[in-house]
Amino acid sequence: MQMPLTREHSPLRDLTLYSVVALLCVLAWDYSGLDYPVMQALGNAQGFALKTNWWLEEILHTKARQLSGVVLAVLVLMVWWPRGWFRALSRLQRIEIVMGVFWGLLCISSLKRISLTSCPWDLQDFGGAAVYVSHWRWGVADGGGGHCFPGGHASSALAYLALCLPWLSNATTEARRRGRLLLASVLVLGFILGMTQTVRGAHYPSHTLWTGLICWVVALLNHWAFDGLAHRIRARS
Repeated sequence: MQMPLTREHSPLRDLTLYSVVALLCVLAWDYSGLDYPVMQALGNAQGFALKTNWWLEEILHTKARQLSGVVLAVLVLMVWWPRGWFRALSRLQRIEIVMGVFWGLLCISSLKRISLTSCPWDLQDFGGAAVYVSHWRWGVADGGGGHCFPGGHASSALAYLALCLPWLSNATTEARRRGRLLLASVLVLGFILGMTQTVRGAHYPSHTLWTGLICWVVALLNHWAFDGLAHRIRARS
């Protein structure tokens, strides 16, 4: 039997807290101005020593991206043939997860397409042609190829933040515990994939942080839309 919700155990309060903490972390990092110093510590005029490292390039980049596609395909199958934890979710919630992941990936891909920010390995200090321009200076080109903000590879994991929300927003303590476990897992994987690209010279740390925040916001909006749809369906029945 579900326990009644209290102010101390409000899913909405938890989601709000997670959102505020995420925003503050991203803004704090941007304010610190540590993006460029981090890349200077990892690279030099000859570029980045780990750019072509086999483990980073082949396993944690190429294979990890392919695995992300396989996971998404499995989630699609779960809509009709749920297994494990997914049996506790309604079909609408399972569709919500798939759509949330899809929208997150699409949003990051679209933002990268219009971004003028180039990758660190394209900068003059690291053997390229571009100059450093903050991603806050919208519309200002840096002389490089652009299309590097936010971090696309990190979204291969961070788009799955949508996976957590049906459980995080649930009324039961056990469901929310599962949601927090999923949230922590996705964040760890996102950090690993994001830092893989940072040490290779492909992305500043902030690119990963902004990818996480954007995917979280997209997942929340998607969740609220499906939650509203569920309420309307219940009202009609």
